[in-house]
Amino acid sequence: MSDADPQIPDPARGEGGPDPEIPPDPTPESSAPPVMIAADRRVIRRFLFMAVVAVLALQVVNHVWGVLGGFLFNLLLAWLIAISVDPLVTGLARRGIRRGVATTIVAVSSLLIIALFLWLFGSVLAEQVAQLVLALPALALDIVAWANGTFNARIDPVEFTQNLNLTSQQITDIASYLAGGILGVFTSIVGAVFSFVTIIVFSFYFSADAPRIKRWIASWLTPSRQVVFVNVWDISVQKAGGFVISKVALASLSAFFHALFFALIDVPYWLPMGIFAGVVSQFIPTIGTYLGVALPALFAAFDDPLDILWIILFATIYQQIENYVLTPRISTKTMDINSGVALASVFIGAALFGPIGAIIGIPLAAIIIAVSDAYGHRYDLHPSINDLQRPPI
Repeated sequence: MSDADPQIPDPARGEGGPDPEIPPDPTPESSAPPVMIAADRRVIRRFLFMAVVAVLALQVVNHVWGVLGGFLFNLLLAWLIAISVDPLVTGLARRGIRRGVATTIVAVSSLLIIALFLWLFGSVLAEQVAQLVLALPALALDIVAWANGTFNARIDPVEFTQNLNLTSQQITDIASYLAGGILGVFTSIVGAVFSFVTIIVFSFYFSADAPRIKRWIASWLTPSRQVVFVNVWDISVQKAGGFVISKVALASLSAFFHALFFALIDVPYWLPMGIFAGVVSQFIPTIGTYLGVALPALFAAFDDPLDILWIILFATIYQQIENYVLTPRISTKTMDINSGVALASVFIGAALFGPIGAIIGIPLAAIIIAVSDAYGHRYDLHPSINDLQRPPI
């Protein structure tokens, strides 16, 4: 081999390849500069514009609700009344009576029943309610005296009544505030009449023109959504309407029999106590029956303690008759609501709209549940879950 021939490196001798004394070059990734990403100015402007629009829209909604909240709530009550009487109106319409005439018959009949009740018991009810309000401080003092004597509680009766705002002076101040003089009375009467007329007029309109209103709203939807809307409307009317009618009927019967029994055993303020027991037992589920008779029993405890036993006995017997005789006959075609859901709807309605909300909470829940049952999808339970529910042998 000549000197001009190229030398081939021998890997076995360590010839060739990288020099071990020279460090390897750093990787390109570790020495690459960071990449800066700039946001699109148009996206930022659009986001800020939508945020400002959302804030302004929220302010407008709050202002409109503050001005028209009472009117919109009256419309909600009118709609609930309309769907409540719809089964009766529809039944008359199927007999060949025009829907407007059928609505008039139902409305006039309802008003006549209310007027007859007020004519027979209005003065007694007003007198007993006034006496009941004035007797609350004395009742609170009796409760404190009983607790101190029985459990040695050492409760200050003056502080107790002041904390409950049940002193005679405070009740007088509340009555004076509610009255507000001649102008206050006039304003209250005008407001009550306006609300009553609004509810009655729109209830009649929603009930008499229900098919036309339903078609008008459906005309703004696509054909596929029209079918869904009509089904939701019909389900709401049939289920919730029948539910409300059944509850009103059961509450009326319960109030009548409780008031009659309270009058027979001479319970103080028997008429408002009977109405309270009947309404509370139907529109507050699970605990409504016990709350309904707790207040009459409390008043009877300081008048004739033996009446407590009679009240509990009557309430127990009537509850069984209602569960096994009255409810199956009246509520055959209406929906049943889980007691927990119904109780939660009462509390939510009371928190949102006050005492009226506690009454309309269950019908609204009935509508939501009826629609969800119609369009919701449920799955069969897994066999292991069914096995867990079986009682042990």
